[in-house]
Amino acid sequence: MIRLVEVGPRDGLQNEKSVVVPAAAKIALIEALAGAGLNEIEAGAFVHPGKVPQMADSDAVFAGLKRKPGVVYSALVPNEAGLERALKAKADKIAVFTAASETFNRKNINASIEESLARFRPVVAGAAAAGLPLRGYVSTAFWCPYEGKIDPLQAVEVCMRLRDLGVNELSVGDTIGKASPDDVRRLLAPLLKRVKPGDVFLHFHDTYGMAVANALAAYTEFGITGFDASAGGLGGCPYAPGASGNVATEDLLYALQASGAEVPADPLAVARAAVALEKHLGRTLASRLSGLARA
Repeated sequence: MIRLVEVGPRDGLQNEKSVVVPAAAKIALIEALAGAGLNEIEAGAFVHPGKVPQMADSDAVFAGLKRKPGVVYSALVPNEAGLERALKAKADKIAVFTAASETFNRKNINASIEESLARFRPVVAGAAAAGLPLRGYVSTAFWCPYEGKIDPLQAVEVCMRLRDLGVNELSVGDTIGKASPDDVRRLLAPLLKRVKPGDVFLHFHDTYGMAVANALAAYTEFGITGFDASAGGLGGCPYAPGASGNVATEDLLYALQASGAEVPADPLAVARAAVALEKHLGRTLASRLSGLARA
């Protein structure tokens, strides 16, 4: 079974700059995605509202959700203050984030990799005390907009530092969407010598149209079943010039299903959930299945 973390309501919407999507619309999106069969949804981020205005209402989003039994509603946090808000909101899982590139990390969160890891220690302890699982994002694990190609062993080292801190689950990201299947192979080969495939999720962006091919290589050649994706292909990265959205959840589900994998959700139902958000975005989404959802 494919294990998919839907990141559209957080990683996708946080990069929408032209309009602030109201909390009610975010709640409707999350509930529709859960109704489509997705069993883990990153519903928000407890970050400084001045830095990520689109996530300023995450408290209200979590409070307003009609939670579907069996669905994990997770949240991204940068520090202890964010964790306190996430715990109050009753998030089911906590996510922290760093990068494999020093330059990207400094531009993203104004901290070195080492400093970011130090910030996570109390978050890890707090999540563990609350009995919550913890995932760690490693951005720019393949390519960086500032440093270029990242040495796979450099990315593996950051992954292992997170594991040493107590992070249960790794989300390894192609933040600017430049990775190829060969890049995926070069990273997974050393990483899976040290981490079980079941503890790894891959987070692909689709800037160069390679995200689905990368996911299929990871699945068919390495047995990776964990992926992050964003309904409708929402997303991007303000610190990665030119980066487009995450791979569309519906497109990835369809490709994996067509390759023989058992998937947790109906791709067309996911597309319909995403398309319903278009009236709030003021634009159409570009996933392959979105056209079918509008028909």
